[in-house]
Amino acid sequence: MIQIKIISTEETFPIRLEVLRKNIPLPFEFNGDFDSDTIHLGAFKNDKLIAVSSYMKATNKNFEGSHYQLRGMATLTEYQGFGAGKLMLEQAFLILKEKSIDILWCNARIAAVDFYKKQGFQTFGEKFDISFVGEHYMMFKKLNS
Repeated sequence: MIQIKIISTEETFPIRLEVLRKNIPLPFEFNGDFDSDTIHLGAFKNDKLIAVSSYMKATNKNFEGSHYQLRGMATLTEYQGFGAGKLMLEQAFLILKEKSIDILWCNARIAAVDFYKKQGFQTFGEKFDISFVGEHYMMFKKLNS
């Protein structure tokens, strides 16, 4: 059984480094990681941290209302496909709705677009490239309509 818990910023770093930044010359620490309104969630299986995600207050000119950005969603390779990402998002949706946040948005890697669509996200705009990482789409989900 996978459990979702709020975790510290530093707890996200090893999984981000392993999954998102391995052999890529980009930082695994993000602007906003230590902001007081940032939320970090971890997925635990048998008390082992297997996945992380971060939610940061970030305005996006493309959307109205209040916004948070999802960053650093990552699951250790051997635990991918077991629902950790979905469970973290479901918990984040609850937390952000309680904060009256209107939109959760992210820059999704092409490989993750279908996953996000299954969680209710929509693409916005054209595909774009992030150096060293690859092609992405901006995606968003309305939380409070």
